[in-house]
Amino acid sequence: MASWLVKQEPTAYAFATFQKEKETEWTGVRNFQARNNLRAMKKGDRVFYYHSVEEKRVVGLATVAREAHPDTTATEGDWSCVTLKAGKALPEPVTLEAIKGDPLLKEIALVRQSRLSVVPLTEKEADRLAKLGGI
Repeated sequence: MASWLVKQEPTAYAFATFQKEKETEWTGVRNFQARNNLRAMKKGDRVFYYHSVEEKRVVGLATVAREAHPDTTATEGDWSCVTLKAGKALPEPVTLEAIKGDPLLKEIALVRQSRLSVVPLTEKEADRLAKLGGI
């Protein structure tokens, strides 16, 4: 099982909304590297949900419910999406400041490639995020 981190502005699609809806198509990714990351996701993979812009913190968990398939919101090009199933909120959201200050997370793709909306996590990074998040 691999682990991933997806980013979304809470004003566009908050984790609480995702939890109410239970499942969502993760559409709208228009960066080739992020698209390739979507295509690498496998059913059952763990996904950390990050609120970007105002909050800048990891707030919840999800799992990949359906692997990459065509993104129906794309009007041109070869774009993909995945279906994500909402999980639980982290008891302790993990701030970007905490991530940057943690020796085990200082090289995380969220920090190194901050513009990407979908990034892979190493097993150690995912385990550390989970621990910091109270799970």
